[in-house]
Amino acid sequence: MTRGLRFINFAVTNKAARVAAISMKENKEAKISYIAAHFTTIVSVTLVLLLVGIIAMVWVGANKETRRLREQIELSVVMGDSVTNARAQTLAAQIQKAPYSLKTRYISKEEALENWTRDTGENLETLFGVNPLSPEVEFTLRSEYTEPDSIKKICEQLKAESGVAEVSTPETRIVESIDRTISRLTGLLGTIAIVMVVISFVLINNTVHLAIYSRRFTIHTMKLVGATNSYIRRPIVMNNLSCGLVAGLLASGILATGLAFAPGVGFHELSNALGWEEFGIIAGGLVLVGMLICAAAAWLSAVKYLRKDYDELFK
Repeated sequence: MTRGLRFINFAVTNKAARVAAISMKENKEAKISYIAAHFTTIVSVTLVLLLVGIIAMVWVGANKETRRLREQIELSVVMGDSVTNARAQTLAAQIQKAPYSLKTRYISKEEALENWTRDTGENLETLFGVNPLSPEVEFTLRSEYTEPDSIKKICEQLKAESGVAEVSTPETRIVESIDRTISRLTGLLGTIAIVMVVISFVLINNTVHLAIYSRRFTIHTMKLVGATNSYIRRPIVMNNLSCGLVAGLLASGILATGLAFAPGVGFHELSNALGWEEFGIIAGGLVLVGMLICAAAAWLSAVKYLRKDYDELFK
């Protein structure tokens, strides 16, 4: 009798030990799977955010370069022969205070004569006995006033000023060509950015969905013991929110490293076209986008499995 009880006790003990060992093995595998899933999520989100960040940097750099090209458009106001330098200086000060003016340069009669003599080698004062040139006012426009219609209005306004003989403007074809190029570039980059955001959400959603799929039975078990949907959903969303934060920081760090070392490898134009202030805004946007997309994808996937029955978890 005693021997039989010892055998039963030994069998029960061995079975408990095996169950404990199996449980520990499953917990260890679940832990490894959980870490691997989060690692995969971080890597996937980082790669997607890198692509989005590169497009954003190109967009910002292109807009900055476009602004620089626009602000090189120069207009010249030629005064009449009888206009004094004092009147021309007054008009130059008036143009400098105008909202459309970026840089203003006053050219007196004497300076205009010196420029003519230096460029052509002819002294008009010696030839005609007097200085036949008139004072001029040259100025560049702010980028927001470089549209053809805006330039036309500015010219009409200046021609109405007393003493103004002519307003010299760049060819309309050049301005219109710049506008067409800018519009096409902006539209192309905008379309690419929208497509990349959609693709990134799909990829991130699939990655997060697979990570939560491995925990679907745990979610169902928590429901059975009385846990509320918000209680189950909160840690899932927060974990993936942290994954998006880490991915955003990694992507921003990689792009910052590339921007810092760009001049050393011959890409001086990149550092000139994109400053650290603009990059800081892009980096903050990447972190925010990564967190929002990961959190939204986790919330949608968690809700999906919270609504499923036990039999549906095997599908």
